[in-house]
Amino acid sequence: MRNRLAAIFMALLLLVYLVLVTQRAVLLIATGQPVGIVMGIALFVLPVIAAWAIGRELLFGARTERLVRQLDAEGNLPVEDLPMRASGRPLRDAADEQFPQYRAEVEAAPESWRAWFRLGLAYDASGDRRRAREALRQAIRLERAGAKSGGQPAG
Repeated sequence: MRNRLAAIFMALLLLVYLVLVTQRAVLLIATGQPVGIVMGIALFVLPVIAAWAIGRELLFGARTERLVRQLDAEGNLPVEDLPMRASGRPLRDAADEQFPQYRAEVEAAPESWRAWFRLGLAYDASGDRRRAREALRQAIRLERAGAKSGGQPAG
């Protein structure tokens, strides 16, 4: 819940930023000076890119959260029994020991969104955020493809 509130707070800050930058862009374009017009146009483009990026991240978070709830309801969410640091993150060595199990699940059933999701959680516990997000995105793609086909999602 705390992460969700932090994400909402950051999105609101971005919204304030977008409004202020858009105002500045309009003022620069209204000067009629070539440099002002170019800078104003750039200020319009940058907020659009920022809004797209934050929207994509919020959508990723919502989809990931939905899959966590589904796995939890099914009883398929991995048990968090790893020893933790004072920060609350798992000890990397302990997480690395469990990693091969989740990688083997994906190799045995590459079409299973559940296996990909658990692999993403294992990557995250091991401290590899880039691969964790990649695996979670694959899980989301597979789950959505299964839902769109009208059949039981793979997993």
